[in-house]
Amino acid sequence: MTLGGAARFKAACLQVNAGTDMADNIQAAAALACDARAAGAELVLMPENVSMMEWGRKAIIGKARPEEEHPALAAFRDLARETGLWLHCGSLAVLLDNGQVANRTLMLDPRGDIVARYDKIHMFDVDLGGGESYRESATFQPGDRAVTVDLPWGRLGLSICYDLRFPHLFRALAKAGADFLTMPAAFTRTTGKAHWHVLLRARAIETGCFVFAPAQCGDHAGGRQTYGHSLIVSPWGAVLADGGDQPGYVMAEIDVAEVDAARRKVPSLVHDRPYAEVE
Repeated sequence: MTLGGAARFKAACLQVNAGTDMADNIQAAAALACDARAAGAELVLMPENVSMMEWGRKAIIGKARPEEEHPALAAFRDLARETGLWLHCGSLAVLLDNGQVANRTLMLDPRGDIVARYDKIHMFDVDLGGGESYRESATFQPGDRAVTVDLPWGRLGLSICYDLRFPHLFRALAKAGADFLTMPAAFTRTTGKAHWHVLLRARAIETGCFVFAPAQCGDHAGGRQTYGHSLIVSPWGAVLADGGDQPGYVMAEIDVAEVDAARRKVPSLVHDRPYAEVE
């Protein structure tokens, strides 16, 4: 659904190696966004935890800030205004009134105004073996609402990282009119090697959407390792750009007509049928 704008645009996904110093992380992400803008990007998307990759509940809560006081959000609002970008702020640790933290995406327009918020719904509580274990629910409060936002070129469906493994969310976003999906991530290296590319391509194919997946890469606090490979995937499942394993950005020209073309070939979004649940 092109919203009266151009049928083609350039989208860029940033790939960063965030550490524990928020000011350094903000500066690094902003520099990459400016580079992407200079190369022609009109939409820039940042990774999960773009402003910090802390380890442990105490450290995360200690650096989380209420949305209205968050230094990363203030900096990124200025960045959007200065560059004229549509800017997706990856995700930020936003301190809530109850002492928990939201893993929150904020979407900014070129005026720096917040046009959408999304709190990560699915919590990454897993045991991967070899002592690698995560309990996101110990620190973060899950969201409870799916969100789309209208851009000049179509509608963007929002998600964050572990949400990727819940395909019903993305089907709901597509059926709500999403032409594009974004999954900012700090995917572990263990799961990334096995699942990242195939899951992102599957979500694109299942929905007939473009997928934008900006990612963290490298080594972080607490021995955490992230996979990188920021991806842009077409509605037919083709990988248009892959960020490899180093910081930088990837960019692709997005032809919005490919969304309708893919959905005409395989109109699965309108082929739902009722069925009895398994007993």
